[in-house]
Amino acid sequence: MEFNAVRVSPEELRAHLRLIGAMKQRANWLQLIRFGVVGSSGFVLNLAIYAVCVHVVGIDYGVAAVLSWVLSAGSNFFFNRHWTFDARDGAAHFQAVRFFLVSLLALGVDLLLLMAFVHAGMPKVPGQALAVACSMPFNFLGNKLWSFR
Repeated sequence: MEFNAVRVSPEELRAHLRLIGAMKQRANWLQLIRFGVVGSSGFVLNLAIYAVCVHVVGIDYGVAAVLSWVLSAGSNFFFNRHWTFDARDGAAHFQAVRFFLVSLLALGVDLLLLMAFVHAGMPKVPGQALAVACSMPFNFLGNKLWSFR
C-alpha cells in the first residue's frame, strides 16, 4: 500500500488553523445569523421590488434586477453596519465604498446567473431568487473580511 504525503505550506496551515479557531467562536456564529436575518429582509425587499417592477410596472427584468439591488443594498448596508458587524466606529464612507464594491461583484454574479436561468426557461422571479441565494456566501465573506473588518 502506498501513501502520498500531502504537503501543506505554512501559510495554508495558518489559514486553516485560523478558520478552525474562528468556527469555534460563538460570536462569529451569532454574526452569521444576524447577517442571515439582514440578508433575508434584503432578499424579500429585493424580490418584492423586482416583482413589482417586472409584473406591475413592466420594466425589463435586467433593469428591474439592478433597481431592486440598489434599494435592498442600501438597506442591507445600514443594518449590517449598525447591527450585524457593529462597525459604527469605522468611517462610514470607507465602509460604504467597500460594501458596495463587494455588493457590485455579487450583483455581477447574480445577473449572470439570472440571465442563465431565464435563458434556460426558468420563470424570472424564481430565477432571481435562486441567483441572489447563490451569490450570498460571497457577499458575507467579502463584507466580514473586508467591508466591516
